[in-house]
Amino acid sequence: MASFKIEPIDIGGYIIDNFFADDNRGSFTKLFEQDIFAEQGIDFHCSESFVSRSDKNVIRGMHFQFFHPQAKLVSVIFGKVFDVIVDLRKESKTYGKWRGFYLSSENHRGLLVPRGFAHGFLSLEDNTEVLYQCDGAYDKDTDTGIVFDDKDIAIDWTVDISKVIVGERDRTLMTFRDFDINCEFTYKNEKREGNNRCTYSC
Repeated sequence: MASFKIEPIDIGGYIIDNFFADDNRGSFTKLFEQDIFAEQGIDFHCSESFVSRSDKNVIRGMHFQFFHPQAKLVSVIFGKVFDVIVDLRKESKTYGKWRGFYLSSENHRGLLVPRGFAHGFLSLEDNTEVLYQCDGAYDKDTDTGIVFDDKDIAIDWTVDISKVIVGERDRTLMTFRDFDINCEFTYKNEKREGNNRCTYSC
């Protein structure tokens, strides 16, 4: 079977052209194969998977968790999104930088979001379904994020953001400045302390 095309993103993570085949019966798409990813230096083990469905102009994000941050493999099952990642690793040369990619059920692309990144997307079609495969246990207490329209990160969502649909939780997430001053990640080989080294409400 043909392989994936996996390309690194300059600020971190990978954009992935998934294996796709079609014929008179329909189509077949492979979203993940551990050995092929490992050959590219990607150590990914799926701990949980889930699907979200969004109408057009919905923004979800920008999400992450502090304790043992998850890596995420994101693919679109139906519809189209503008998918965005932000580097939140304070030691990184690209700290605070963002990148966006179009993922759809037609282009068969996936995005691997590394640990230490915020992730979100804009749904560009009604009934868009996004599959998340996550490496690392979910931690409800430190599941949080940065507000999607943060002025310092300044994501260009490609649409008029006054017309987007955003949940109440996502509208009240912290700013990048709050994160920069008050927060840092706690990885699994570090001792967990209180609210995970974040004095902001996580």
